[in-house]
Amino acid sequence: MIYDREAEGESDKSGAISMDSLITAGALSLAAGDPLGALNLVALRDDAPALALRGIAMAQLGDLDRAKALLARAARAFGSREAVARARCVVAEAEIALVSRDLGRPQQTLDAARTVLADHGDRVNAAYAGYLALRRLLLLGRLDEAEARRAAFDPAPLPPAARAAYELVVAGIEIRRLRTAPARAALANAARAAAQAGIPSLSAEVEAAARVLTTPAARLIADGNERLLLLEEVEALLASPSLVVDATRNAVRAGGAIVSLDRRPVLFTLARVLAESWPGDASRTDLLRRAFRARQSDESHRARLRVEIGRTRAALRGLAGITATPNGFRLMPDGDRDVVVLAQPVEDDHAAVLALLSDGEAWSSSALALALGISQRSVQRALERLAETGKAQPFGRGRARRWVAASVPGFPTGLLLPSPLASR
Repeated sequence: MIYDREAEGESDKSGAISMDSLITAGALSLAAGDPLGALNLVALRDDAPALALRGIAMAQLGDLDRAKALLARAARAFGSREAVARARCVVAEAEIALVSRDLGRPQQTLDAARTVLADHGDRVNAAYAGYLALRRLLLLGRLDEAEARRAAFDPAPLPPAARAAYELVVAGIEIRRLRTAPARAALANAARAAAQAGIPSLSAEVEAAARVLTTPAARLIADGNERLLLLEEVEALLASPSLVVDATRNAVRAGGAIVSLDRRPVLFTLARVLAESWPGDASRTDLLRRAFRARQSDESHRARLRVEIGRTRAALRGLAGITATPNGFRLMPDGDRDVVVLAQPVEDDHAAVLALLSDGEAWSSSALALALGISQRSVQRALERLAETGKAQPFGRGRARRWVAASVPGFPTGLLLPSPLASR
């Protein structure tokens, strides 16, 4: 939400707008999480400040279409001379766009509004615009950009409710980066800020986010056995000397070195089958079935397997070797290392799409495609498949069609989402 500095006892040096007592009281109600109370104060008014306040209240109540229309009317009513008020409307519209998963809006518009607010001394709303930019980058999985912006961001001006939301974004970044201690600290900060804000729904949101750290986040496959891992155990595993074939990121890791095979799925599948069979060997039949889906092998299949094994051997050079055996092939890690496979808690062909849907918001196929960096048609096929299996539900038609998860998975979905991965 946008924040009215006059409601907090500050004067508006820009001279852009003078809020009356009802607008001030309404702004305080919004800040306290009471949109109905705010609407009761200004429901019959059509002046620009009241339109803006009503728009934010409707957004808090979940009527996003009405909220967008009210804010657009407010921006027009303020006029070109009231730059601060118009900028506040832009920030409010940007937040509604994030909630409705309209991720295609240009970032430059929000950045320009933030600059206007900062130049006119509205540090609170300028900081809120900065928080929204971070939140958008996290939704899009652009973690490098999010971390760069966060390093230059000062959250001090944010009031308690916004500070709690900001700390949740920080926790989201740290969880995606598999940094448990900073994530735990951010969640603790969010809990304190939510308690200070006194908004029960916000405290509940923080508590739900904190459960990620106590819920199984991945599976460990080693020596023919499987067990579930918490997020901190995943972090410890990736920091260990073990050779980890990471099926959550399609990469092979060892001692800080990383080989990404995300764009070479056949090679990754071969590496995974070899790792699951370690310390024994993987049969040619199993390798052909898993990598090429070959039910029966002939000479052409065996020739292709030899070629792809050679490519896998070259890709893993410095981490492991691959030797031929009478039965098939064996993975030979460099140094005194064991070999493990890190897999998703539940493996699904469309896990990344389901992970985004599981955030509780309604997504369009175009927003999902933008967040995942794949074609919209690929997303539509995935959604159709998830709907057939009862994992996703659509509502609306045409451009207004949105998708939600049919149920929330019993595990955190952060590891299912793509994220930047350094290459060796």
